[in-house]
Amino acid sequence: MEVKKTLNKLEENLAKIKKEYHTRKGKRDQLLADKKDRKIKVESLTESIDTFEQTRILLQKTSKYAREQARQQIESLVTKALQYIFGPKFSFEIEIEEKRGRPHIDFYVVSSYEDRRLKNNPQTARGGGIVDVVSLALRIAILESYHPKVAGPIVLDEPAKHVSDEYLVNVAQFLKHVNQLFSRQVIIVTHKNHLSEIGDEAFRIELEKGISNLVTDFQP
Repeated sequence: MEVKKTLNKLEENLAKIKKEYHTRKGKRDQLLADKKDRKIKVESLTESIDTFEQTRILLQKTSKYAREQARQQIESLVTKALQYIFGPKFSFEIEIEEKRGRPHIDFYVVSSYEDRRLKNNPQTARGGGIVDVVSLALRIAILESYHPKVAGPIVLDEPAKHVSDEYLVNVAQFLKHVNQLFSRQVIIVTHKNHLSEIGDEAFRIELEKGISNLVTDFQP
């Protein structure tokens, strides 16, 4: 009888240990998933910040007249992108002030609601979707602002990653419009069907046993 009681006690303890293990493992897995998600968000934000800095450098290194021309061109293209994707209430503004003999540049997304006009930093305007679209349009605007013109395609890795599904079709149509407007090939790496569907050609990459394989062109 004592042996049976001992075995029962051991089984109970083992069950408790297993339960505790699975509870802790679940928490650890959730923390790892959160860490991975935060890392992706940080990388995306860093990429957007780099794009803003490139735009600042472009505007700082030009003459006053050329700077104003570039500002108007960039504002126009980014505003068109925002309105094309999110609607006519949005616009993009660049403010340039002279500070200590150097141009100081700030970017704003402007939202108009009836008689109210709100100006926000792109990183704080309506979540990640706005940042993605502004960053995307800025990259295109910078490329088209260079003189002499820079040849070659526009290569985009996971554009509009944080744009909600309801606006993805608009993003796809905007990129198609860019392709036609600037006569420039657009190459997109994406997991989103809405974006792959606009391509004249589409290819799928499949990962098998750690090796990436190119699948011949397919219909998305």
